[in-house]
Amino acid sequence: MKFKEFIGIDVSKATLDVFLYCKQLHAQFDNNKLGFRKMIKWIKQQSQSKDDEILFAFEHTGLYSLNLSLFLDEHQYAFTIISGLELKRSRGIKRGKNDKIDAKEIAGYAYEKKDRIRLYQMPSETILKLKRLTSYRERLVRDRAAFKNRLKGYKTFLDSAERSQLIDSNKRMINALTEEIKTIESELYSLIKKDQKLLRQFKLINTVKCVGPQTALMMIILTDGFTRFETWRKFSSYAGIAPFPNESGTYKGKARISQLANKRIKTLLSCCANCAIQYSPEMRIYFTARTGEGKNEMSTLNIIRNKLLSRIFAVVRRGTPYVDTYRFAA
Repeated sequence: MKFKEFIGIDVSKATLDVFLYCKQLHAQFDNNKLGFRKMIKWIKQQSQSKDDEILFAFEHTGLYSLNLSLFLDEHQYAFTIISGLELKRSRGIKRGKNDKIDAKEIAGYAYEKKDRIRLYQMPSETILKLKRLTSYRERLVRDRAAFKNRLKGYKTFLDSAERSQLIDSNKRMINALTEEIKTIESELYSLIKKDQKLLRQFKLINTVKCVGPQTALMMIILTDGFTRFETWRKFSSYAGIAPFPNESGTYKGKARISQLANKRIKTLLSCCANCAIQYSPEMRIYFTARTGEGKNEMSTLNIIRNKLLSRIFAVVRRGTPYVDTYRFAA
């Protein structure tokens, strides 16, 4: 599809700064449904392009950009959501910033990349709810960990007379957060059970040894029900566990993983790999044999992470549970 108008939007909590690239025009609107309708009306007044010839582009800003995405998707406008890091690196050296300039640069980026840009496809309503609940659960877990750390400090450094009230208060907060986390987890599993496709994927992923329900849930969310990534290798790169060459001229360094990663799934896959080393005879023998040859422990752990990831994708693509063939080996 060939677009004739490229619209950059800088999204903030209260407003949208909108820039028409071809017309070099700027306007500001409220970040709500009324503002969205006014924005569309203004664009139609300023541009002669048809609806299917317009491309909207903006950064992902979480909840601030969610309603805009839903509005554009509902009215069947083409749009792309650009990674903040990708946009930042495309700008080169710059000093200062304001919302109008940011919107202009987003529009310019969309114009320059028009032949290679990928349109954004909204995930299902269930996936969106799962994302919101999962993010909220992670915040609760972090808060609980903070109270636990504080509790240890009180027990270690305060005398018994002073610490009693503080310890009791912290324990109440930890218990309350634990109950809230359980409630959120119950709602997450309830949402999964209502969607037969996601439920089947969830069950299949859990058949892979040492892969638990939290990892299965996060895999479903990050892959939009295994529709975003064509292969496990591409997801491996996204998760930051794919090794890349480290060479320049005559220098030939060891392949290394990139720091550009989704840290949430990377952490979960690391936990799965550590569990596999302890409880999976196959992985334990592999880890022991490879490290026994003098190979690096972390690189071996990373290989196990990739093995588990490939199995997760395999069972979902194949539609059948994982079979531990090692048990049948002679």
